[in-house]
Amino acid sequence: MIPTTLLGTAKIPNDGGELTLSERDGDFAIKLTGVHGELMSSRMYSSELALAELGCAHIQAVENAKVLVGGMGMGFTLSAALKATTLSSEVLVAELVPEIIEWNKGPLGEAAGRPLDDDRTRVYLGDVGELFMSRQATYDAILLDVDNGPEAFTHDDNSELYSLESLRDIRDTLRPDGMLAVWSAWHDPRFTKKLKKARFKTSYKTVRAHKGKGSKHTIYLAQK
Repeated sequence: MIPTTLLGTAKIPNDGGELTLSERDGDFAIKLTGVHGELMSSRMYSSELALAELGCAHIQAVENAKVLVGGMGMGFTLSAALKATTLSSEVLVAELVPEIIEWNKGPLGEAAGRPLDDDRTRVYLGDVGELFMSRQATYDAILLDVDNGPEAFTHDDNSELYSLESLRDIRDTLRPDGMLAVWSAWHDPRFTKKLKKARFKTSYKTVRAHKGKGSKHTIYLAQK
């Protein structure tokens, strides 16, 4: 039997629980202690790629575009955002848990092709919601993969990120025709209605977790 190796643990701020990083036969998994199943896995990441591909589709040829990725995860969304944008673009990734950044600098980084090593990548350690307080039009695309989506999971404060007031702040930080893309483990029509109330042009796509199979995830697309 192939053993599972524990590579690291990390506390989520504000008593959000403990994360573990493990490796088994070259595959990585991040889990939340006390919760059944994996939060993320290096075996299933197609929907994380789709988040960036769909969210950045409108800026593939735009010079000096600026993209914000909310949630480092295993780096797949960041990697896809770098591939979907021009060489003059900048991609800022915001991560609440410092250890997740360190894991991606270490052995986990190989899974997504080490996107943190790209010169266009910038890192913000802290709550992604803090970046929307300025309400200044800064980003061409905002890609949010925080917990399981609009329903808070590992961090209670994430429910505030998807409040109507916060969504309006996010809209203000987008440049003209900018796109907000949100990853969710399921579809909730109420969130679509909330995006429309925040004056977004709204649609959504259903994508699979792994190359056309596996769980169905939802990517909400909201354009300014």
